[in-house]
Amino acid sequence: MSPLAPSGARQFEQAAEPAAAGFTDLLAAEWIKMRSLRSTYWVLVLSAVVAIAVNVNAVLSDLPYIDQPHPPLPGEPPYVYDPLFHGLSDIAAAVMALAAASFGAITVFGEYATGMIRTTFAAVPARRAVITAKVVLVAAVTLLLGSVVAAASFFTVNAMLASRHVGLSIHDPGCLRAVTAYALVVPVCALIGMAFGAVLRHATASIVAVVGMLFILPLLFGGDRYRALKEIGNHLPLAAQGRLALNPDSYTSLGAHPGTVTGSWIALGAWALVSVIVAVTVVRHRDV
Repeated sequence: MSPLAPSGARQFEQAAEPAAAGFTDLLAAEWIKMRSLRSTYWVLVLSAVVAIAVNVNAVLSDLPYIDQPHPPLPGEPPYVYDPLFHGLSDIAAAVMALAAASFGAITVFGEYATGMIRTTFAAVPARRAVITAKVVLVAAVTLLLGSVVAAASFFTVNAMLASRHVGLSIHDPGCLRAVTAYALVVPVCALIGMAFGAVLRHATASIVAVVGMLFILPLLFGGDRYRALKEIGNHLPLAAQGRLALNPDSYTSLGAHPGTVTGSWIALGAWALVSVIVAVTVVRHRDV
């Protein structure tokens, strides 16, 4: 435009230029993408229902036997029913972890598989902002879901156990920590899934890697013979969550070289942080 053009024309051209997308706009865009994939949130909702049902059914099946006498075995302490062990079960946690990790992976590799990622980066060249918005939204959705499962399971099963006088309150030792860890492991696994989705960019490879990471790898780091291997196993996501969910008053044996509460919190935070760094770095620097 000529420098002699009237200022009104310059103002018109400036008004016609599209404004740069803000972070809230990116969150809104990611939410639209996520909401348009109905299968993904149905999987999350169904997995949450299944997890709560598993926990409730575990305690419901125990109700007829709680009042029956349980003579202690020789050399063992008297039997005490543990609502945290039965009401926040490892099986339900595994269901939620797998669903969340798959969901996180899909949100990344799904765009690469359909080619939508090219449109996204053409509209918003700031790749780091795009993937950061995706990370924030996935973490928020899965944290909400994990919190619902953890709270619903804990309060429901302990209400059921109140008539047997073995129920716990959220204020009892270890209960708030257990519920919090049960909720937090869900977004942590979702972020791990996002990292695998960003690195592998393939549906089957990402899901297989998630399953191997969460369920097969721990089998290689069990046992009490080798301390180094046991220490690694203690800091895997589901093992760290299981340690934090352990009732301080239970007689459950942790074996040799047990994980610590502090170390387990650090492990969950580290898995989340490293996963975010990997996802953001890979998406930012690799070609579409």
